[in-house]
Amino acid sequence: MEEERDFVVFTDDDGNEFELDVIEYFDYNGDEYAVLIDTNEQCDCENEEECDYEQGLYIMKIVVNEADDTEEFVPPADEDMPELIKLVESLFEDGGCCCGEDDCDCGCSDKE
Repeated sequence: MEEERDFVVFTDDDGNEFELDVIEYFDYNGDEYAVLIDTNEQCDCENEEECDYEQGLYIMKIVVNEADDTEEFVPPADEDMPELIKLVESLFEDGGCCCGEDDCDCGCSDKE
């Protein structure tokens, strides 16, 4: 059975839309956060083993607007980032795939 995936569309400073895949939700200091990955980002390194797949990972805070029942993904406070990065690294330190799939083709599960 395939797990349902959450995709979120963002708009960059130039007005271009891009889609990120939510691969993990977690709580930190009473707030909900998400780890997202750009599934369209491709490694263009000559040696794929040298690629830094973590550069395509994003950590976003989820802010719920109960009035209109929506969620907004916002960048976390700068002072929270060191702890959030440590937490996310610990979530994935077991060598699993950063995109949550055992048999993905992003290549992150191949790195040692």
